[in-house]
Amino acid sequence: MMKQYFIPIISICILASCKPQQQVTTVSFKGYKIEKQNNRDTTVLTMLAPYSDSIHKTMNTVIGFSTRGLSKKQPESELGNFMADCMRLMAEKRFGKKVDAAFINYGGIRSYIPKGEITVGKIYELMPFDNLIVIQEVKGSIFKQFLLKVADRGGWPLSGLTMKIKEKKPEQIFIDGKPIEDDAIYIIANSDYIANGGDDCEMLKALPQLNNGYLLRDALIEFIQQITKQGKPIDWKLEGRVTY
Repeated sequence: MMKQYFIPIISICILASCKPQQQVTTVSFKGYKIEKQNNRDTTVLTMLAPYSDSIHKTMNTVIGFSTRGLSKKQPESELGNFMADCMRLMAEKRFGKKVDAAFINYGGIRSYIPKGEITVGKIYELMPFDNLIVIQEVKGSIFKQFLLKVADRGGWPLSGLTMKIKEKKPEQIFIDGKPIEDDAIYIIANSDYIANGGDDCEMLKALPQLNNGYLLRDALIEFIQQITKQGKPIDWKLEGRVTY
């Protein structure tokens, strides 16, 4: 299909005063058709070649292998379990603290892990956003409010915790095999988007965060490389972490 791009054309009116100013009075658009027969600017292509070649090489780098492939679904999936485990374990490694539970915003998972070779590019497709891993200390009563949001959205990928969802509410919540306690303090890992109140998670916004600039995407790449060095494929299981 032929693509058409619109370039804004701005009319400038010079106003007479002691200090001349320019003010935008009208904005119009003109369409330019981009067709296959259009001549390419070889000078620009030559200039960009070293950068595009480097990017393609990086994106095509194989970092792991999956015998089955991983995809997402609710309330639980192999892909979600893998990503949540990655967040919890890599957060513990990066922050040097035990993390009780970790969560992945279901809507932020934008692709899947294919059967066969896994490349860096596939992880960028899976997690295209520059979301950072942050950890927070959360009181059990506040934690329950967060889990209510998770349950209301049909269940998110999580690690370190199990629960059942009934009528969009969390029940039988266990952390490390123990029932959640209102007055206990738990350390949880999330993306900075969720920790800052995204997806209506306002209950987390006021809580202090630990953030050292560690991208979730980088954690996924590093996690896969670690598993691959052990001679293992990227295959995960359903464990009944979240059930209806």
